Amino acid sequence: MASENSFDIVSEFDHQELVNAVDQAVREVQTRYDLKDTQTTLELGKTELVISTDTEMTLRAVRDILETKALRRQLSLKIFDYAKPEDVSGGRVRQTVTLRKGINSDLAKKIAKLIRDLFPKIQPRIQGETLRVVSKSRDELQAVMKALKEKEGEIDVPLQFTNYR
Repeated sequence: MASENSFDIVSEFDHQELVNAVDQAVREVQTRYDLKDTQTTLELGKTELVISTDTEMTLRAVRDILETKALRRQLSLKIFDYAKPEDVSGGRVRQTVTLRKGINSDLAKKIAKLIRDLFPKIQPRIQGETLRVVSKSRDELQAVMKALKEKEGEIDVPLQFTNYR
């Protein structure tokens, strides 16, 4: 019997690196001359980040700082799902940023169909928030990885490949 090789497709990020990026962004906002007196706050939770500041212009500047710090820590910008900015009391602006983690079922079906169309012999299996790809040939699995990396612009979450066996 021929052995099967597999790997998992996941969408995760290092939470500690995100904590560090947010901390660095907060420090830069507090020291930058143009943002010093805006009482800007960044509150990081498990699944979301809330940015609260004076105006839309400072909100854009804070988002730019946050994205720069995230990129320097090898975090994909695809993990940030920005909601529409909302006005709160005192003329302030607040924006909720949802942190994307995991592959939802619709996206998993789309990726599985893409794999089946490109590589008919390979079997993608949806397992919760991960997608397991199984084949008898390691070369085919590596070809799937390469194809998915090339199509990364069409997929709205960052993908990682784990458990390669």
